[in-house]
Amino acid sequence: MSDRPKAHAVSLEYTLGELAGIVGGELHGDASVRIDGLATLQKATSSQASFLANPAYQKHLADCQAGVVLLKSAQSELCPVNCIVLDNPYAGYARLTQLFDPVKPCSPGIHPQAVIHPDASVSSLAQIDAFAVIEADAVVEDGAIIGSHCFIGRNTIIGKDCRLYPNVTLYHGVVLGRDVTLHSSCVIGGDGFGFAPENGRWVKIAQLGGVIIGDRSEIGANTNIDRGALDDTVIGSDVIIDSQVQIAHNVKIGDGTAIAGCVGIAGSSSIGRYCLIGGASNIAGHLTICDGVTLNMTTNVTGDIREPGHYSSGTGMSDMRSWRKNAVRFNQLDSLAKRMSKIEKSLSLPAVKQKT
Repeated sequence: MSDRPKAHAVSLEYTLGELAGIVGGELHGDASVRIDGLATLQKATSSQASFLANPAYQKHLADCQAGVVLLKSAQSELCPVNCIVLDNPYAGYARLTQLFDPVKPCSPGIHPQAVIHPDASVSSLAQIDAFAVIEADAVVEDGAIIGSHCFIGRNTIIGKDCRLYPNVTLYHGVVLGRDVTLHSSCVIGGDGFGFAPENGRWVKIAQLGGVIIGDRSEIGANTNIDRGALDDTVIGSDVIIDSQVQIAHNVKIGDGTAIAGCVGIAGSSSIGRYCLIGGASNIAGHLTICDGVTLNMTTNVTGDIREPGHYSSGTGMSDMRSWRKNAVRFNQLDSLAKRMSKIEKSLSLPAVKQKT
């Protein structure tokens, strides 16, 4: 395995003084030390930076050999190497990753094997890769990168500095704000699941709305965002959506919300700003979730949430034998509650009020 060829990487180096300025932290150590990469506390060498954000990993700090560690003030005295002190080491680490990211910036130009309709408007400062297809009246603005085999439908607008990885599909009438990232095989603007029953058959409801995605949002691979039936489906700015998420027609998602993988959001539901939606959660249609709500993983939302806070549903894992016993008891809860009510009445005790 050691003989496998490695992809060429551009060598980048920064001094600790430069890194401290970039992350906005206070350097404790030698500002001239040079850093050329990132690694974990356990594996970092003297030319690499690391970080400590989760207290569970503090046990590795004493033996750390990194050139510098990003950490909080309370941990700086425990650090045996150079450190940069800041309030949010994880955010500092995130900024450093961008410095060493091998993804190339926009290289303006249109590949000769791209297919662009003569009525499309493509900036000379955009990058259009091989086999991309851009239909009539589409707009691609400065600094946008359209990867290989992407499809851009008619009347779709790609804002400045957007990046579409290979095989992204944008149907007609989609609008991307500035600096939006779409990962491979995500589909934006497909038809919502709209059908009307008639005499045992389904009559398709044409989906006449579009999709609008705000600035600096990022959509993961294989995620689908359906177009609106009449009004648009709207994703706010600074929204991050993981892979394999399904967002149905006419959904509204507020600024700064984060959605983990395998979430399903049914049609016409509205999610507020700065919400955190745990993986594999499901949100029923036509619901409203207010700002500042956190849903634990696998939470099933079947009613409006009008107060900020942390919500969960379901039960934690147990062995199969215990789970089967508990499943039977769950089905007995209603009859047990009725029996308890009768006993309380017979003993003249105040009844326990049940929440519906």
